[in-house]
Amino acid sequence: MARLPRLTLAGLPHHVIQRGNNRQSIFTDRMDRERLLALLAEAAPRLGVALHAYVLMDNHFHLLMTPSTTNGLPQLMQAVGRGYVRGFNDRHGRSGTLWEGRYRSTVIQPELWMMRCMAYMDLNPLRSSAAIDVAEFAWSSYAHYAGHRHEKALTPPSQYWLLGNTPFAREAGYAELVRKGVSAADTVSLTDAALSGWALGDASFVESLQKTTERRVAKAKAGRPLRSARP
Repeated sequence: MARLPRLTLAGLPHHVIQRGNNRQSIFTDRMDRERLLALLAEAAPRLGVALHAYVLMDNHFHLLMTPSTTNGLPQLMQAVGRGYVRGFNDRHGRSGTLWEGRYRSTVIQPELWMMRCMAYMDLNPLRSSAAIDVAEFAWSSYAHYAGHRHEKALTPPSQYWLLGNTPFAREAGYAELVRKGVSAADTVSLTDAALSGWALGDASFVESLQKTTERRVAKAKAGRPLRSARP
């Protein structure tokens, strides 16, 4: 069966996962990680993509971004992916692919999933035992939103501003949100949606998305083929 094209829609947040080939490490030290962040910081505004959050693990990374055009996100991932691999290979004296095929991504409903996705990303180092506290892990956007440092490349989503009326209140609110954690069911939903490419949201959100694209946005129910949204 031919794989579906990626679901990429302007004006909506996308959760992106990129893994190393055969789960190999894609970052060896601080310089590698800083290089990827620099590439993102350069490409995102140039291509009209708002970078909301990130986490860089040893063998994969997560991004949360909103493109202003349908081409912005694919173009960003292509530019960053190629630029990073070229520099990584030159620096480490290697050749060949670094990524496990194409990146995985999907659209998420911002009202329901934006903040949960950000917390899910920040908690990744704890789930993988890369850190025992989110605040001690240097390679995520947690420190920015919790008020420990400022990263001008990041664009806070509108849902973040609802956490409080002052910067201190928002930072404290976000830290508390992450402290409370993300349920096991939500963790599975966020991971599976990104890896499968099916949209993540309630029924009305998914239905509204289907009206904007010929690409299926949700897995069809068994025995009931999904009708085309267009005549």
